[in-house]
Amino acid sequence: MNYIVFDLEWNQCPYGKERENKKIPFEIIEIGAVKLNEERKEIERFQQVIRPTVYHRLHFRTKEILNIDQETLEEGIPFSKAVRKFLCWCGEDVMFCTWGQADLVELQRNMKYYKLSHLLKGPVFYYDVQKIFGIEYEGNKSSRSLEYAIDYLQMKKEECFHRALHDAWYTAQIFASLPMEVITKNYSIDCYQNPKSKKEEIKVVFERYSKYISREFSSKEEATKDREVVSTRCFLCGKTARKKIRWFSLNSKIHICLAVCPEHGYLRGKIRLKKTDEGNYYVIKTIKKINDQEAELVKERRDLLRKKRREKRHQS
Repeated sequence: MNYIVFDLEWNQCPYGKERENKKIPFEIIEIGAVKLNEERKEIERFQQVIRPTVYHRLHFRTKEILNIDQETLEEGIPFSKAVRKFLCWCGEDVMFCTWGQADLVELQRNMKYYKLSHLLKGPVFYYDVQKIFGIEYEGNKSSRSLEYAIDYLQMKKEECFHRALHDAWYTAQIFASLPMEVITKNYSIDCYQNPKSKKEEIKVVFERYSKYISREFSSKEEATKDREVVSTRCFLCGKTARKKIRWFSLNSKIHICLAVCPEHGYLRGKIRLKKTDEGNYYVIKTIKKINDQEAELVKERRDLLRKKRREKRHQS
């Protein structure tokens, strides 16, 4: 298996959000990638500039950030040709690696716009190097910049940032330096192409939590009434954990509960409701083992929300 460490640069509507194409708010203008073998040694590089067809002019922020000009863009090739060329270069039996979550989402969104989604079947399992860097060096899933990580690891800055190949190369250097046991335990799942049926649902167990990605539902209400969605099973022993605090909403998209496993103690459930481009919904549910102090914080959060809602009702 090879690792494909890639980075994208994109443009947005230069005339403001009100005039953007909602189906493609960010148009990819460059793909850069580094291919690593199983030993995480570099074996190939890929770079392709893409000629824009949706937003022909560069947004002022794009001009400020990217080291690329309009003339260079006009010399690029169409996205449909570029993405086919990229995926062909990747080959089979590969694992994608990116700095953060955004690149895979925008790659698939652009592919969907050009009716090319069939070329990359999802959900996509990948390594988020930004997340793994945070876990290894800061003890949590931080969102540090690529340049911060390079400085932290005292790596040489041989190229400028904010060009696709350069950023892919820097990401590859960080990826190659991380302990493999930490990497394999902390893979990510991109759900831009989410499960459509019960058979396609995803259930995985990580070291500290479990993750369930549901099929699609026609409404939020249907999703939050589904038995599998609202269940609280201990991921350590597989037994049903009794709810101490039933599911309550933090906002329209996030719900939390507190459950207790007789053998393993407190578990915090978290449901995130996701809306598809077509208007349906699916759920990403995590069950995480927590300590007594964290359990008390869940209770305090629930009580504070109740108090605020009572005060709001009295004021109306």
